Amino acid sequence: MRRKGFLFLFPLLVLLFVDAGLMMGQELKPILLPKPQLDGGRPLMQVLKDRRSSREFGQEKVPIQVLSNLLWAAFGINGPDPGKRTAPSARHWQETDIYVATSEGLYLYDAKAHQLNLLQKADIRAITGTQPYVKEAPINLVYVVDYAKTGKAAEEERQLFCPADVGFISENVYLFCASEGLATVVRGLIDRPALAKAMQLRPDQKIILSQSIGYPKR
Repeated sequence: MRRKGFLFLFPLLVLLFVDAGLMMGQELKPILLPKPQLDGGRPLMQVLKDRRSSREFGQEKVPIQVLSNLLWAAFGINGPDPGKRTAPSARHWQETDIYVATSEGLYLYDAKAHQLNLLQKADIRAITGTQPYVKEAPINLVYVVDYAKTGKAAEEERQLFCPADVGFISENVYLFCASEGLATVVRGLIDRPALAKAMQLRPDQKIILSQSIGYPKR
């Protein structure tokens, strides 16, 4: 009886393994972002006037086109030279990586390809900060500096310049959000060891800040 039961279940088990394999293949596919829209936005002085931090977020998802524009504004390539970006970096290190945590998973922004590379199919928004609202924000950006890109720089230089570079990027995000009517807040209260473990970072990668983004809570 046990053998017959196993033979009956065997095709179902095969199907489950095949489906799981297909799903894993789908998970590894990057999301090619639409081209950023460079002809929109509000006048700079108005955007500066409206720039502020907000810690209340609605549940509405951010459309893919808006996310594309947001990431380009943050640290995208802004000219024919792939070395030119929308934010400056010390000694042209370009050491900051932008990780994007959503309900669908954790992604890494690839500025050269302007795409999101899926790293894991897990919702880690709740551990991108210690405040309760972080798990409610549709998007949490995690700014990680990669010391491997800084060469033989002294630790004192890294400690000074890398956080400054992240600050430039996060302010770009602030200005974009003010222009687009999005709520955002940059955060330093993070359990960095726990988040680094969840993100599977290397020892020479350091989490600097996180930034929550979404539409204002109505």
